[in-house]
Amino acid sequence: MTSDAAVLTPDQLLDHWQGHRRLTRRVIGAFPDDESFATFSIGEMRPFAEMVAELLQMAAPVLRGVATGEWAWAEVETPATRDEALRLWDQATAEIDALWPRVPPARFQEVAVAFGQWEGPGHWQVLYVVDNEVHHRGQGYVYLRALGVEPPPFYDRRAGTA
Repeated sequence: MTSDAAVLTPDQLLDHWQGHRRLTRRVIGAFPDDESFATFSIGEMRPFAEMVAELLQMAAPVLRGVATGEWAWAEVETPATRDEALRLWDQATAEIDALWPRVPPARFQEVAVAFGQWEGPGHWQVLYVVDNEVHHRGQGYVYLRALGVEPPPFYDRRAGTA
């Protein structure tokens, strides 16, 4: 038996993604100072500022690729401060919100090779970005705990809880 019923609508997928972005934004803002945000690391992991730069480099460009078929990395400098990271994060969020309505629903099922590196349908490309963000946010949680900071609740992705 097959069905064409969707598990998520495009708007529900966007809401899920933006929920993760809201939580990651709170993790960025929880760092106790700019120095720890930009330089603190454990073991072989990068400072959280570098991880945030990677997330910024991927988020809107992946969605732009899904929407248009044009795959170009964003040039993102590693933010030196929390405030700069939050500003860039908010800009990327606004860009995602602006791009989302331009994605034809069929594009979520079309297979593409993002940046010549990974292949999958549009919904998979978006979920890859979400998975990568969750992974790096987990590293941010480890850093916050190591710095003696209680991180935001991992399950609270609601709007208005920033």
